[in-house]
Amino acid sequence: MDKKDEIILQQLEVIRSMTEHSLKNMSSDIFGRTTLDPESPFYVDPAKKAKTEKPEQKTGKGKPDEKGNVPAGQGAANKKGAETADAAPAEEVEPPEPIEKIKAELDAYVGLRGIKREVNNLISMVMVHNMRKEAGLPVTDLSLHMVFSGNPGTGKSTVARIMARVYHSLGILSKGHLVEVDRAGLVAGYVGQTAIKTAEVIERAKGGLLFIDEAYALSNKSENDFGQEAIDTILKAMEDNREDLVVIVAGYDKLMDDFVHSNPGLESRFNRYLHFDDYTLDEMVAIFELFAKKGYYELAEGTKEAVREFIDESNTNSISFGNGRGVRNIFEHILVCQANRLAEEAGGLAAYDEVSGAAKKKEEEEKKAEGAETRPEGAEAKAEPAEPKKEEPKKLPKLTREQLMLITPADVEQARKDAREGWSPAARKESDRGGSGARDTGKAPEAAPQKSPEEELKELLAELSESVKDVKQERVEQKEQKAKKKRKGLLSGALDDEEE
Repeated sequence: MDKKDEIILQQLEVIRSMTEHSLKNMSSDIFGRTTLDPESPFYVDPAKKAKTEKPEQKTGKGKPDEKGNVPAGQGAANKKGAETADAAPAEEVEPPEPIEKIKAELDAYVGLRGIKREVNNLISMVMVHNMRKEAGLPVTDLSLHMVFSGNPGTGKSTVARIMARVYHSLGILSKGHLVEVDRAGLVAGYVGQTAIKTAEVIERAKGGLLFIDEAYALSNKSENDFGQEAIDTILKAMEDNREDLVVIVAGYDKLMDDFVHSNPGLESRFNRYLHFDDYTLDEMVAIFELFAKKGYYELAEGTKEAVREFIDESNTNSISFGNGRGVRNIFEHILVCQANRLAEEAGGLAAYDEVSGAAKKKEEEEKKAEGAETRPEGAEAKAEPAEPKKEEPKKLPKLTREQLMLITPADVEQARKDAREGWSPAARKESDRGGSGARDTGKAPEAAPQKSPEEELKELLAELSESVKDVKQERVEQKEQKAKKKRKGLLSGALDDEEE
């Protein structure tokens, strides 16, 4: 037998062993994995199993008698204990809230007129749907998945939380909790991991509402992007768990419209749209007053007008400002300025150090350090005198309740000044000449005078002539550069000839 025959036999042996292994796996998949077959990979030696297993502890409780009967109460207790040991602890589900309470909470929010109307319509529709079902009348399938569109800070996440509670109160969702994610919470970086990651999120959201913010980011058409895998997994879960899962996708208007219409599956499942308008200036001032009321603050005379000017100055772009989110940031900045003012009125940091004893402790530590430096080597340290009798702790300077609650126009102006320091030079220049966000002069910027069609045509012709001149100049320069290069080439060739 030559070398070639030996290689062929080895290959046949490998094929035979692989085929035998595959057949065993198929058998275990069809008939189940058994531990009794010695040829099975899951075979367990009974002798080894007896050594490793611990003997059962006899407690005497629930011990059957000769006839096999268990004493009263013991059988049920043993059975209950076995069930609790095997089953995982059940999650605590909050009881449904009264629907009127949730509606009153939604109505208390500033603005959102169109959203409130649509939510009330949806509640009425679901209530009638449940009544018809209880009466034995035919009902149509309800599509409760929704698309929220609008700029940042318009209340999309807040309304999504309310909708989860509404569906729970109406008996549509068993838990009524909210799971909020974005692209990063669904998409992984490697093939096959996105479906697993998305499935885990869906498992957490079962019985509640899955809110996907900036969902349009999932439909990225770039190469090696796994967003489509997440979309497919979500669509399948929406179909499989239609009785106990609601999905809401949110984002900017145009991007969300493109996202939904990019996939027939999305378009057929999301047919309910809620648009969130930007807050008006009056609504944002009302939101500021709501923040102040919740935080137990009061606005001094003239503060509301100063806040209105501050918001109007800052809200040059609803997307970057963030609507209600921007108002909250302004409120927090004003509180910082108020705290600085109150701290100065209370005596500043020096007064706080004096009361807390920090300054005195620091002085004593410095004296000890100086004594240790001046003491000669080998000299023993003098015994420290006995500690003096402890004095009663001093109290912080007293500020009245009204002082602690009051927000003044000075606080608003200081916050406004601090905010301007963070502006770019272009924004400062725009503010100085009365442009967007500038309210220093109190006058609206003057509109540019309108030009006649003849004047506009003359300006356009002048611009075209200038452009033609620039093009001609560029061509002349290019020709000169080519001529210079040509002359240089000829000169270098002549020099080479002379050297030869």
